[in-house]
Amino acid sequence: MIVSKQKNREELLSLLDGLTSLFLVGCSACATVCKSGGEEEVFRMEEWLTSLGKKVTGSVVIDSPCNVNRTARDLRDHRVQVEEADAVMVLACGAGVHSVVLKSGKRVIGALDTLFLGNTIRNGQFGEKCSLCGNCLLNETGGICPVTLCAKGLLNGPCGGMEEGKCEVDRELDCAWHLIYENLKKQGRQDIFTRTVPPRTGGKNSHPEN
Repeated sequence: MIVSKQKNREELLSLLDGLTSLFLVGCSACATVCKSGGEEEVFRMEEWLTSLGKKVTGSVVIDSPCNVNRTARDLRDHRVQVEEADAVMVLACGAGVHSVVLKSGKRVIGALDTLFLGNTIRNGQFGEKCSLCGNCLLNETGGICPVTLCAKGLLNGPCGGMEEGKCEVDRELDCAWHLIYENLKKQGRQDIFTRTVPPRTGGKNSHPEN
């Protein structure tokens, strides 16, 4: 799930300068779970914008606005309201914002900050377990990502600062490589520690993927 949060109102105010009317787009998937862009949050945003003297021409909560075709369809269903607005405010992740940019033909304001790809731990609590780096080591590391969970992003085992399974950067955190070792030990697969993962080049990446 893509974890996001709403931008602070001060930043949103600066983005609204010169605009008198807006159409709102929410997300019924990730942003709803994060309570950053579901039906309730779209309603609260409409209330706030109205209190500022802005006109909200309409709104729609799209089922996964990262889906370009679905976004195009739902915006067509609200074409008159979208055309009437000076801009479209999107309460969704960056992918949702991009879909609206492609299909609305309007100025688009992203109302959220996209934080990370997360696991839902419990209602309202999320954990970052993947950095979307495009070079997955999970098959070798027992399903635990050292790029994300190691504070130093080490690819070849723990640093010298690990103590009693805890990270030297924050003693409240488990050392990612300690977790990897314990997991692989249960599976009888500690042979990974006899191999070396080559360093990343840090050169030009291959994004975007199409």
